[in-house]
Amino acid sequence: MRMLRNRIYYRIKPFVPQSVRTTIRRKYALYQRTRTAGVWPIIPGSERRPISWPGWPGGKQFALVLTHDVETAVGLQRCSQLMALEQEVGFRSSYNFVPEGEYTVSKELRDALRSQGFEVGVHDLKHDGLLYKSRHEFSNRAKRINHYLREWHAEGFRSAFMLNQLDWLHDLDICYDASTFDTDPFEPQPQGQETIFPFWVNRPPLRKSEVTGFGVRSTCEMSYPESVRSSTGYVELPYTLPQDSTLFVLLQEKTPEMWMQKLEWLAQNGGMALVITHPDYMSFNGSRSGSEYPVTLYRQFLERVREQYAGAYWHALPKEVASYTRRVTVGRGNSVASSNGGAVATLDSGEPAKLANRWRLRGKRGAVVLFSYYPSDSRPRRAAQALRQEGVSIDFICLRRDKTESAREVDNGINIIRIPIKRERGGKWSYIRQYALFILCAFGHLSARSLKRRYDFIHVHNMPDVLVFSAIVPKLQGARILLDLHDPVPELMETIFDLPSDSAAVRSLRKLEKWSIRFADHVITVNKACKQIYTARSCPADKITVVANSPEETVFGFRPPSRNGHDRKGFSILYHGSLLPRNGFDIAIDALAKIRRSIPEARLVVCAERTPFFAQTMDAAAKRSLTDRIEYLGVKNRADMVAIIKNCDVGIIPNRRSVFADLNTPTRIFECLALGKPVIAPRTRGICDYFAESDLVFFEVGNADDLARQLEFVYSDPAEAEKIVHRGQRVYQNNSWSHQHANLIHAVSGLL
Repeated sequence: MRMLRNRIYYRIKPFVPQSVRTTIRRKYALYQRTRTAGVWPIIPGSERRPISWPGWPGGKQFALVLTHDVETAVGLQRCSQLMALEQEVGFRSSYNFVPEGEYTVSKELRDALRSQGFEVGVHDLKHDGLLYKSRHEFSNRAKRINHYLREWHAEGFRSAFMLNQLDWLHDLDICYDASTFDTDPFEPQPQGQETIFPFWVNRPPLRKSEVTGFGVRSTCEMSYPESVRSSTGYVELPYTLPQDSTLFVLLQEKTPEMWMQKLEWLAQNGGMALVITHPDYMSFNGSRSGSEYPVTLYRQFLERVREQYAGAYWHALPKEVASYTRRVTVGRGNSVASSNGGAVATLDSGEPAKLANRWRLRGKRGAVVLFSYYPSDSRPRRAAQALRQEGVSIDFICLRRDKTESAREVDNGINIIRIPIKRERGGKWSYIRQYALFILCAFGHLSARSLKRRYDFIHVHNMPDVLVFSAIVPKLQGARILLDLHDPVPELMETIFDLPSDSAAVRSLRKLEKWSIRFADHVITVNKACKQIYTARSCPADKITVVANSPEETVFGFRPPSRNGHDRKGFSILYHGSLLPRNGFDIAIDALAKIRRSIPEARLVVCAERTPFFAQTMDAAAKRSLTDRIEYLGVKNRADMVAIIKNCDVGIIPNRRSVFADLNTPTRIFECLALGKPVIAPRTRGICDYFAESDLVFFEVGNADDLARQLEFVYSDPAEAEKIVHRGQRVYQNNSWSHQHANLIHAVSGLL
């Protein structure tokens, strides 16, 4: 019905005056704006990253792509002025011209654009809205479009009026198409792609006669002869910022504020900010009419982007984004090259990548093995719940704390099997005894249950690494083994027992790690630093996927930066984490003593399980008259922790220097940032891999004096601390659980 309506409209359009068309469209747009407020200019869910999306070149936060559609002779005349404006501000863009429209674009203009770093693209054929009138009509027009693509040395295409049929576009010799959007209810074909990322559109399988004479390669420039450049597919670049004609002509916006608001959200989610503007509607003399807006609005937008996001964005031409996307998503055999290794299926006609993979998990049967407790151990719980949501039947084998916990229960569809072994801290032989007993019990449970009904995969969490061998019987039956390495055991034991790195015990642990990883079919770990450790000594990089320890957004709901201390009635410092020597609770106490005079209202809030080390440290604090400044709240559940973090002024990670602490990326950082609170963290490898110097408040590892100085900074300059939180939140958004969830699902589906 909509296709028929569009055909009728574009048939009668030439006979309707421009002013009448604009008036009708403006009234309809104002009506649509109220109806679609929940999905425009941001549509929820479009921020989900494609599975294994590696991020932008150079580690940039987001991509910025500027494009112009030149529809009329008036627009053509303004191209030189617009190009000069962009050069003056420091940007470059793509100009899309209509080959057989009301004007003729000269070779001199095209050459001038390219020579000065701009791009030339093809915009439809006649710009009459009839390109997709029929499949036969499109095929005929495609031959003419291909002629102009070759003559203009153009790599990209965009349809008029954002009409699109992604399957048909395989007739074009293009590297990319840019005829879609994430969300835009004002377009004649309003169905959006609901993603803020570029994606690959596979060509349907070719007939044998079509592939004779050339082979399949992976890059746009080398994959096929020039006449069939897009034979394997093309990259789709949806525009993600509202069109200028919508904002300034139809909705009559007076500032570029909506662009900036959407851009902030795009930047936080690491997406592609692609905008379409039209020189046809730009007034270069400052006037404003029913069909034109001052070009200064576009200039203001560019200047604000340059100033507010300096160094944060990858400014690229569409062909550069397409080339990069193709390189990172299309490898040998038309698979998606994962940033964490492995491969993901490509997209077909824009279908989201998550759907292309997750169908493999529906109805599968898996087991989780964990030497810890459910549901208190958050990483295994999150992973199991994510898999259950994808339709996987899960048996979860774990420890039983005491008789108050059920030996068997079903929690949110997960079948919990608790083994009556209590985890206790102690010496080396105590660990060995507990581990050995649990491995034997887990082996028995997995073997017995897999003989009744085979598992498709087993997800084993360390510690210990050798727990993976409890899955020998399921592996012999064909189950795939996924080893989740929370901690590098050699480094952890080196830290706990103060062992030399070349000691016999540490060397033995490295051998066990290597054997365990070799036994597993795939490995998951928590951050980049750990992946580098395992890659260096135990396995190739493509066997490892990083799934960071990010808190669930459903619990730790995102909040902008906020502070409590405006009235200076208190300054609450939060310590939540294990009360062990390596976590530096005593360093926090030392820092608290040092700020006693400069911040007399400071108090330390502690949320953790009691340990002997905590008792010793509190005895020492009592001797320094600090007891009344320390509030111990004990172990808290996630909901309680959210309320506690919201009421604190700053979170601290006072880790002591150790080989293990250097690799760690504490989840507590993300929890505080998610709720808009500043974090003071040690300057370690595991943290600096993700956060730049300006993204967190850093202190020197193990240095109580420096920790005290940073506490005084947060207290005395809350406005600057808020700016740091805002930058840190961008890092958090790029590593949120929704993104890590996708990495996990890909890793498991890749095994199957």
